[in-house]
Amino acid sequence: MCHITQRSSTFLFPKICSIFWRFHHTSTSHWCSCSKTISDEKYQDPFQLGRKDLKNLYEDIKKELLVSAAELKEMCDYYFDGKGKAFRPMIVVLMARACNIHHNNSKEVQASQRSVAIIAEMIHTASLVHDDVIDDANSRRGKRTLNQIWGERKAVLAGDFILSAASVALARIGNTTIISVLTQVIEDLVRGEFLQLGSKENENERFAHYLEKTFKKTASLIANSCKAVSILGCPDPKVHEIAYQYGKNVGIAFQLIDDVLDFTSCADHLGKPTAADLKLGLATGPVLFACRQFPEMNAMIMRRFSKPGDVERAWKYVLQSDGVQQTTYLAQRYCHAATREIRKLRPSPEREALVHLTEMVLTRDK
Repeated sequence: MCHITQRSSTFLFPKICSIFWRFHHTSTSHWCSCSKTISDEKYQDPFQLGRKDLKNLYEDIKKELLVSAAELKEMCDYYFDGKGKAFRPMIVVLMARACNIHHNNSKEVQASQRSVAIIAEMIHTASLVHDDVIDDANSRRGKRTLNQIWGERKAVLAGDFILSAASVALARIGNTTIISVLTQVIEDLVRGEFLQLGSKENENERFAHYLEKTFKKTASLIANSCKAVSILGCPDPKVHEIAYQYGKNVGIAFQLIDDVLDFTSCADHLGKPTAADLKLGLATGPVLFACRQFPEMNAMIMRRFSKPGDVERAWKYVLQSDGVQQTTYLAQRYCHAATREIRKLRPSPEREALVHLTEMVLTRDK
């Protein structure tokens, strides 16, 4: 992979872990409020601003998935039904506009930049299909998963087909740097899944392991997609790094809040069963923070909550601890880091929308 991608994706894990333990002992009186407005400037609705560039997004994705086999077409169309919020493509087109304005005050999104938004959504959806097979999940976005309806084998093939179509669309852009940046996402998704299948005995290593997995499985797609559109719109490497860092920090915060919602949101809101991560044997942020107050959770983490009653006991420990609050606070720190990065760009409505997006990540309930 291209060296600029590898350099940017490096984490200072020992430093992060030391910060983690310091967060744990921080008084709750110093926590930020999720409802606090991050920016005092005029509110810019990200979804309203991105709507123009995302018009016909799912129709265009379906054109990339042209296939003669009726069953495969039905499977591919199942998640691309136009009912999603298109969170990732929306970030990508807003970043494209913000970088274009910063560079030469161009207010238009290039066709190649919009293609990156389409490709990002395709890669994301393919990863969901494969994740559902690995997790044997039965619901996603409030409806049955592909593997439940068509079976695991066909679901895997459908995910592969979506990935292959995304690769064809990526090649069509015709930029080798962009190909290197976005194929890094696919590598990270695979490595992240392997990380999720493992665990660490040492508590410091365990949290670093969790953050690295979170980056590779969730944040890498946003970070590298933002970087790709910045490369297409601006020649300045500093801008590329700003875009990457914004996407990385927002992506990690998004997943941290997702892990919080697994303990605080009802299944109807979240679109999947709550405590899903515990049932899969996964120790997420709230669990790792709770473990500091309830050391007996260490044994449960190492056996991946496999004994009868483990899931229920771990759930109670998390709710009795400050694990949810500490994870939320950590997400706030990542969002503040994202805000600091994007503020380095020239002022624009799109820049402000990306600032306000960090607040939406923190306050979402599904």
